[in-house]
Amino acid sequence: MANPPQKAWIESASLGLAILSFINLFNYLDRYVVSALVESLKHSELALSDANLGSLMSGFLIVFTLAAPIFGALGDRRSRTRLIAFAVACWSVATVLSGFAGSFTALFAARASVGFGEAAYVTIAPSLLADYFPRRQRGRVMAIFFCAIPVGSALGYVIGGLIDVHFGWRMAFFVAGGPGLILAALCLGLRDPPRGNQDVPTPTVARSVQAFAPGQTAQVAYAQSPSAISATYLTLLRNKPYLLTILGYAAYTFALGGLAFWMPAFLERVRGIPRSQATVSFGAIVVITGFIGTFVGGWLGDYCARRSKQAHLWISAIATLIAAPFAWLALTTGSTSLYLVCMIIAQLCMFMSTGPINASIVNLVRPTQRASANALGVFAIHCLGDVPSPWLIGKISDLYSLAQAVKIVPVAILVSAAIWAWAARAQRLSGDAAGPANQGSG
Repeated sequence: MANPPQKAWIESASLGLAILSFINLFNYLDRYVVSALVESLKHSELALSDANLGSLMSGFLIVFTLAAPIFGALGDRRSRTRLIAFAVACWSVATVLSGFAGSFTALFAARASVGFGEAAYVTIAPSLLADYFPRRQRGRVMAIFFCAIPVGSALGYVIGGLIDVHFGWRMAFFVAGGPGLILAALCLGLRDPPRGNQDVPTPTVARSVQAFAPGQTAQVAYAQSPSAISATYLTLLRNKPYLLTILGYAAYTFALGGLAFWMPAFLERVRGIPRSQATVSFGAIVVITGFIGTFVGGWLGDYCARRSKQAHLWISAIATLIAAPFAWLALTTGSTSLYLVCMIIAQLCMFMSTGPINASIVNLVRPTQRASANALGVFAIHCLGDVPSPWLIGKISDLYSLAQAVKIVPVAILVSAAIWAWAARAQRLSGDAAGPANQGSG
């Protein structure tokens, strides 16, 4: 039985996981509500083209990507809970402002502003969770946290689609953005533990701590160093397993981002499914496969990691390799039943990599680098991934058709599988960058 201080800490960590996961749900609801509104926006008084519509996601992601390294550096040096509260309030206000847009420029600016707030949250929250829970639990913890991606995305499709049909696209933005202000206040009550709180020190980390002045913590000295930011990012770029993991994640994000943005419109235009049914049906597939796939992947990753340090990467590689041909069949077949079966299998396998790959990112770097590692990862996966993919698919759709444009998605999935397999091999050859001792219970 846990002693009182340990029990109090477990309860505090569990509460933190619950609040951060719930915020992540609204994070993705806010992000993907616009996907449910694509056809209404196209035929509204704004009269947007497919390239315009794709650029709404790209504009958001450009700001998101550029702001991420800034917040990553702040997250390794400042109060993480206060930064998260600020972030949630920012994106909530920006989402509400989207509902007031009277032109493409105004809507683009509002959606881009959402990216500023989300950049802070996505880079800092995993670092906070890594200091709430030991390494042996992080695959499952990240699975719970990132399970909010499919659930939130699905709610964005479903709630956005239903409100759009009954009350119009402007009201959908108001409903999506409002609850965030309450969630921002809840963040201020969360604990912000010391960096590396749940890690067994490795020789590398121990040497870095001993280099500081007597009585000075690693966190304080690190924050005071003027060259620490550039040094941290240069160190991360030299970490080959981490870098390959991020590049594979970029290809994965290219595929998932393009698919998430355009599928409701694809179902309506190519499959002839009514708008409300298209958003609800695809949302249902996302939430079911995402929920199951993310939990199975997180559990399987932690179980296999007992035997192999590269297990998280191998599971991600194998799952996406299986997903690629099913995604191709789902997007090219003329059979509705075959589309349904293949899309479910493809999405299930895609989401299996969510927990393992994010556990790999925090495990491959030092505790004092985790927010920065997440920030650099966010920068890369979006800059190379879902910043270009919605716009590119929209551009190809304008030139040819949406049915042809979406065929680049399964190709990107296959690329992600190959790079993650390469990353697993690189990790085995170089050893665990964060140190094998981190396998301890914490």
